[in-house]
Amino acid sequence: MDLQQPEQNKEDYSRKRKLKEEIADALKEWESAKRYFNYALGHEQVDYAIHAIITAEKRYTMLLSKAKKMKGSWPQWEGVAE
Repeated sequence: MDLQQPEQNKEDYSRKRKLKEEIADALKEWESAKRYFNYALGHEQVDYAIHAIITAEKRYTMLLSKAKKMKGSWPQWEGVAE
């Protein structure tokens, strides 16, 4: 009998919960960057906003890709795009 299995499941579940929170934060950051772009004034603010959008989008897609590679059940999504 393998006694480590339940502990591994707890660790896996914990990692997935943390990744879910990171994905939610990344999505909020991306949305915030897009809002900032809508109110940016001048060349420097626009450049900064574009950089922020690209960076936030890449982080969000990277985290989603990481999540897709993880097998098994996930904690329930609450208030986050599924």
